[in-house]
Amino acid sequence: MADKNTLSGRIKRHASVAGAMSGVAAQAAGKKFLGIEINHAKHAVELRHALGGLKGPLMKIAQILSTIPDAVPPEYTKELAMLQADAPAMGWLFVKRRMMGELGADWQSKFKSFEQSATAAASLGQVHKAVTLKNVAVACKLQYPDMNSAVEADLKQLAIIFSIFEMVDKAVSTKDIQKEIADRLREELDYVREAKHIALYSEMLAGIDTVHVPHVLPELSTSRLLTMSWLEGERMGAVAETRDLAARNDIAMNMFHAWYAPFYNYGIIHGDPHLGNYSVRKDNSINLLDFGCIRIFRPGMVGGVIELYHALVENDHERAVEAYKEWGFTKPSKALIETLNLWARFIYAPLLEDRKRLIEETNTGLYGREVAAKVHEELRKLGGGVSVPREFVFMDRAAIGLGSVFLRLKAEINWYEMFHDLIKDFEVKRVTKNQEKLLHKHGLTA
Repeated sequence: MADKNTLSGRIKRHASVAGAMSGVAAQAAGKKFLGIEINHAKHAVELRHALGGLKGPLMKIAQILSTIPDAVPPEYTKELAMLQADAPAMGWLFVKRRMMGELGADWQSKFKSFEQSATAAASLGQVHKAVTLKNVAVACKLQYPDMNSAVEADLKQLAIIFSIFEMVDKAVSTKDIQKEIADRLREELDYVREAKHIALYSEMLAGIDTVHVPHVLPELSTSRLLTMSWLEGERMGAVAETRDLAARNDIAMNMFHAWYAPFYNYGIIHGDPHLGNYSVRKDNSINLLDFGCIRIFRPGMVGGVIELYHALVENDHERAVEAYKEWGFTKPSKALIETLNLWARFIYAPLLEDRKRLIEETNTGLYGREVAAKVHEELRKLGGGVSVPREFVFMDRAAIGLGSVFLRLKAEINWYEMFHDLIKDFEVKRVTKNQEKLLHKHGLTA
């Protein structure tokens, strides 16, 4: 039975968030109503400190915002990117109570062993390694208590955070971004849905032996506890430092296929390339570990992604207009197209050259940060209020997140060749058929 979204839980969460946010909100209001200029960089640091002690859903929201180039002013993007997802793990007594609530008073008798210390702790839950009675090593993902209340309270505060940004900088209208983040965050609390996502990915990646997906043990799972087969592997940070270039290239190619084969064949993408959501095996193959944030796109939007690529190759303005419309930008002006193309040319750059290259060759170490700042400045010049389509949010997050991984790996790959191999048979009708059949089979809707 899922945690309830309770009034008392929301009030408690509201109080902790509101107290932390009051100072930065007051400064923004001073700018709006009294004309008092504020130091954006200093204000951004204060906002990061206000959010940094709260953990939970709001921390995840802040991290998402840091990867959307036009959502917030660049000073804020820089600070929000510093927030870490790690949260203090629940203690053993607390874990025992939670497990009893999910599997009953005799829950420990259902395992041969269950490690008391969490192997990982994040913003919404933590993972414990265990062994079943059949001697199978498993990962038990246990959700923190009162997360439904915390999420609903934090989503209310998200509107306040966006209003603060828009007091300071009106370059972008954030209404659709708020809706998209809200929907995805609510989905992440539903472990029954995540189990379906795992089955989905097992099928989509069945023909790719360099990517591994766990299987779910339904008899040891609930809406707040997800028990999966344990996949052994090393953290990306470690392999990026210790393996040679050939190995790092293999890892990068495996990551590329893990994310984009489902996208171009089924219109589905993993929206959270966080370093804790995958690991690397000794043979350089990839383990996907977390399936809470999965985005299902309209197949036509996937076609728009490919159309925009061809528009950039051919420098075809009209084709770019149609592509952006397919993405969800309504009536894009010539000036807006030119501004959006600054970002598009950056994202597509590795795919435009038929040669081996680094994902980014400026070696700044900050993937996309400078380009995002320039895009935001140009949007500001256009008068602001540009509405970013919902489907852009997690598509962009995946691209930036993966780009950062490839940058860390220092991989030198022919990205053009891999991309063209994936899209060579692309047809919107085929993707539509693939997606409908797959979602129906696994009881999911777009």
